[in-house]
Formats: sequence, C-alpha cells, structure tokens
Amino acid sequence: MLLAKNVEAGRLVAGFTISEPGNWTSWPPHEHAKMLEEMYVYFDMPEPAFGIQLVYNRTDYPEMVTVVRDGDAVLMPSGYHPNVSVPGHRICFLWAMAAHREGEDRQFGVVNVQRGFDQGSSGLEAGRK
Repeated sequence: MLLAKNVEAGRLVAGFTISEPGNWTSWPPHEHAKMLEEMYVYFDMPEPAFGIQLVYNRTDYPEMVTVVRDGDAVLMPSGYHPNVSVPGHRICFLWAMAAHREGEDRQFGVVNVQRGFDQGSSGLEAGRK
C-alpha cells in the first residue's frame, strides 16, 4: 500500500478516540516509532472546545506542544504523544497507524510506555494476542 510518494506501508490500522471532558488520552504516554507512524485528525470539537497535544522524544525538551481544535491534524512519526482536553469539553480524534515494514511490523498494541508511567496496564495488551 502506498500512502504517499515517500511513505510505504504494509498495513494501515485506524480507529477513533472520544474522551470525557478534561481527560487525558493516549495515556500512559507511549511511542511505537520503530514499527508504526501515527496521525490524529480532530473532529466533533465545536468552539470553544480545544485540547493540548504533546509530541516528544525527550521529556526535558518536547518537540511539539500545541493547541488542537476541530479539523486539525497532527502527524507523529516518532515520540510519545499524549493529549488532554480542556475541562468542560471532550477531545475526539480519528487515529491511523501505518506499519513501516509489512511483515515484521504488522502488530498492534506493541508500545513503549514512558519511564515513570509504566507501573500499570497500558490498556493495549489485548492487541498483542
């Protein structure tokens, strides 16, 4: 499957996330860059709703901290990528992940949880089965 002239993927997985107002999603902070790239497209967040999206490889120097609103898209080729909605409003996004290598990377739920947040379940373990 060819997603763009420079992006080849053997598998595309997509879904959507809808949070309760004021909650974090993509939590615990996790990344899966060795196997998958991910993209979020925000929807159903009418004014004045917004969220905050973080994308970082190093906790002391995040590459991106940005406000996201209805219709925004964020590409995450690497890094941890949690986000949070403002109180009183939910955050909603379509997510899509593309595998880098068709054979080896055709897995879902294999994540690296950020150190310090890896004490409990990530909620993604079921995808490994």
